[in-house]
Amino acid sequence: MPQTEVSPEGTEHVSPASSETGSTLYIDGAWTSANAGGTREIRCPSDGSAVAKVAEAERVDAERAIAAARRAFDDGAWANTPAWERGDLLIRVSDILVRDREEFARAESLDTGKRLVESGYDMDDIAACFRYFGKIAGTDAGHVVDTGSTDAISRVTHEPVGVCGMITPWNFPLLQVAWKVAPALAAGNTFVLKPSELTPATAILLLRTLEEAGLPAGVGNLVLGSGQEVGSVLAEHPDVDLVSFTGGLHTGRVIAASAAATVKRVALELGGKNPNVVFADADFETAVDYAMTAIFLHSGQVCSAGARLIVQDEIHDALVDEIVRRAELIRIGGPFDPDAETGPLISAEHRRKVEEHVEKAIGEGAVLRTGGRRPEGEEYANGYFYLPTVLDEVQQGSYAVTEESFGPVLTVERFTDEDDAVRIANDTHYGLAGAVFTSDVSKAQRVAGRLRHGTVWINDFHPYLPQAEWGGFKQSGSGRELGRGGLAEYQESKHIYQNLRPEPQGWFSER
Repeated sequence: MPQTEVSPEGTEHVSPASSETGSTLYIDGAWTSANAGGTREIRCPSDGSAVAKVAEAERVDAERAIAAARRAFDDGAWANTPAWERGDLLIRVSDILVRDREEFARAESLDTGKRLVESGYDMDDIAACFRYFGKIAGTDAGHVVDTGSTDAISRVTHEPVGVCGMITPWNFPLLQVAWKVAPALAAGNTFVLKPSELTPATAILLLRTLEEAGLPAGVGNLVLGSGQEVGSVLAEHPDVDLVSFTGGLHTGRVIAASAAATVKRVALELGGKNPNVVFADADFETAVDYAMTAIFLHSGQVCSAGARLIVQDEIHDALVDEIVRRAELIRIGGPFDPDAETGPLISAEHRRKVEEHVEKAIGEGAVLRTGGRRPEGEEYANGYFYLPTVLDEVQQGSYAVTEESFGPVLTVERFTDEDDAVRIANDTHYGLAGAVFTSDVSKAQRVAGRLRHGTVWINDFHPYLPQAEWGGFKQSGSGRELGRGGLAEYQESKHIYQNLRPEPQGWFSER
């Protein structure tokens, strides 16, 4: 049975993993331990307290899971299940997520240190994702092609890709899982999921939910472990037909190279260095508020975070001064602290990387306006906290604006006019998301059209919809998640042409 534990703030929770058995791998419809008996202890990044002990898989475990997914796909039962029935299962999953919202949210907050209220919002979005793909699962049976003749029928059908390997990050653990699992199942695929080794709890809960909803054995499989031991197998293995990865650019390049040997399908979402362009005619209060949310939500650990504030000269001083003032008022705390407005970074190693990023930026000439250090106080001693940070007068092309900090670090650049703003905003090898704030509707549309980013918000930041495609340009990745395009990532198109009046053509002599 799951263990009942108490969080540092006194909130009782149920760990999704049993430290007694370590049976947290799900392979071929059964919960099992790692072959070598390895385990990993999960700790909450807000105070270092133990959360759970889970199995630590190795290559042989990943290979077992791939073999189970391969058998389940090749026997055809799930792929040949009517699409509307697959959709019904996803809707049942959505209903269970709504029912167990608090359990899921608490587990996610304990793993990530994220505020409980934020985790709750994530669960709502995850339930909506499963419901969306459940509803569209049976709505696209392909299409008929006009052959120009009554003597032939030509149609294009959509079939599942096959076995899908999924590798997901720690910042939005279940949300990123849902964006892959829901469309993959809707399309009729089988999968092997490897969540981040730092945040496995909600992935475990999801597989239990899929089991409760009636997913057949072998269709969904879960392996927990490091990317080197487990993720690499998913990228390399010839029995995996598609690998979908969300994470850092360096790892994405390694996965793409590994997948090339078997020419498997690859979908990559590799983050971004996202511009938030504020024109002088924008509503001042709105621009300040969204600039804060864009970067300091979840301590900046968001792939689409508005880490680059690009401000028109006329309002630069006033806007930055106000952001600095408000940043110094942000309340930091653990996931169950009702007064906290943001939480810790995920690990000591990640905090060290953020610190090095800021130090290098200052060394290049950036002006530290606030933050740039760990908070003081006994209540922060055991957690991985870092103060909201603003770096002003950052130069275009510098390290601070070209490389992700993936922390609560806002860089500020200036621009003069519309062309200058677009040029600066597009000066990045990433292209995931961006925003433009202005009261001029025509200018907003012009700038949005010129920005080379997969999502552009106008007078807003961060919203996404299950029915709208998500993904990046340039080195932010390839492929799309969510929307019809997200479903298409997990489908193969097949053209079937039938001659209704076959007869000899006589191209070659009979003698």
